[in-house]
Amino acid sequence: MLIVSIALEAAVAVLAVLAARRGKPHIYGLAFTFGAYVLYDLARLLHWRILSWLFLLATISALIAVWGLYRKW
Repeated sequence: MLIVSIALEAAVAVLAVLAARRGKPHIYGLAFTFGAYVLYDLARLLHWRILSWLFLLATISALIAVWGLYRKW
């Protein structure tokens, strides 16, 4: 299940980068967030000890991305 989650998160990150390159730069935050989630899940899978930092990084990037969307409206 974790490997499926990693694959889906990576797909979202790639699609978000493609959308951002088409004139929606605030979507880079979403791409970065899902990239961090991929690293987080890989860290869980490989038993790395950086989980809290990765989750914090993903949360901060999500906050920045949502703030950018909010300011656009």
